[in-house]
Amino acid sequence: MIITTTDRLILRHFNEGDIEALFLMNSIPEVLTYIPMAPLTDVAQAEKLLHKVIFEDYRSRGFGRWAVEHKASGKVIGFCGPKFIPEYDKVELGYRYLPEYWGQGIGSEAASAAIAEFKPRLGIDEAIALILDGNLGSMGVARHIGMEPLQRDKFMEHDVTVFHKWL
Repeated sequence: MIITTTDRLILRHFNEGDIEALFLMNSIPEVLTYIPMAPLTDVAQAEKLLHKVIFEDYRSRGFGRWAVEHKASGKVIGFCGPKFIPEYDKVELGYRYLPEYWGQGIGSEAASAAIAEFKPRLGIDEAIALILDGNLGSMGVARHIGMEPLQRDKFMEHDVTVFHKWL
């Protein structure tokens, strides 16, 4: 299901055909520098992530991370979208992209389009972003879409800045 589009991107639900892309974006150590998880080492792990996390979020919450497809290539190049974070009782806007798409404004383009769907599509009127210390790119995306630092905290045993925005 397509959520929204931009000039360059399609934000949509993940599907079974996205397992390889999900594996790729979660197996490159450079992509995971500021993500508190070990790189995936097998495609079966990506399949499990798709079914046990992403699809489960879709079923239980009615929303979850969205695939970001590059219109020009038709490739899934990352994800951007909502995830309920129980520790904060809030919905996080999260995003991750393959390195060859960094520095092109894609993160801000997708984040802006995604967060614009939170209130009308999902009834969510507040969003956070949990950004690990040192992740200047993600901090820049959060600021670009109007999020502001709310507090410093620990999340999954890592120091984070919690960014916030009322929608």
